[in-house]
Amino acid sequence: MTSAKDKIVRFYKGTEGEETAARLADIAEQAARTQKFRLSCFLNPYEKEIAETIAATFEDLKVDFFGGYSGAERERAVFSHRDFGGSPSYDIAVINATWNDDFAHITHRDVLGSLMGQGIEREKVGDIIVTGGMARILADAKMADFLALNVTSIGSAHVSCAIGSLDEIPPREERVKEISATVASLRVDSIAAAGFGMSRSRAASDIEADKLKLNWQPVKNASQSVKVGDVLSMRGRGRVEVAEIRGKTKKGRIGVSLIRYI
Repeated sequence: MTSAKDKIVRFYKGTEGEETAARLADIAEQAARTQKFRLSCFLNPYEKEIAETIAATFEDLKVDFFGGYSGAERERAVFSHRDFGGSPSYDIAVINATWNDDFAHITHRDVLGSLMGQGIEREKVGDIIVTGGMARILADAKMADFLALNVTSIGSAHVSCAIGSLDEIPPREERVKEISATVASLRVDSIAAAGFGMSRSRAASDIEADKLKLNWQPVKNASQSVKVGDVLSMRGRGRVEVAEIRGKTKKGRIGVSLIRYI
């Protein structure tokens, strides 16, 4: 008899989500067997969709997410049995890194690069919130002391780190811009060009440089098609969601409504 775990592994085999699905299926199976709960590493939105699919495959299993504050993009999943009456912990801490903003301009990418340079796996780190002179780093609570002691520089800037409070992180507020455009086709390079305000050839070049993701998966071909609800994310430029696909114009172009998250 095929188990729920086997079905999941077979379903995602050969896809970008294969490794994540296998790892999460193990966690879900443990939660179902013990009738308690199990906690995942930090997941991106695509991986969270996989977790939801897995939870639906197991009887009497549910999944909840939390990333340390309201609106977090990267979150940890808790698989728990419906008979479990306790309150699972997400084991998330925030480390506040501060620097002199008058002499150093530090970006999200700089912070992430510094963490990876410390040998820290991406799955152990959640959102990184950079505001003037400070970066809030959400991470596995077991790593909090290590990060606070060992992250002493980001790029060329000296930083001071201390463990902060999750309660001090404000809810995520995203600025959005609505874009109405016409495109020659629903190819991903055409939509990216319209959404991010660039030429189609530039969009194609960025795809070749592995800068664009579709639904949090790498875009392998500029001719991939998009549909309503799809999300394009480009390194350094934010995200674009396809809100509506309208009919064709008299010139044969396709009208689209896009939402750009800045």
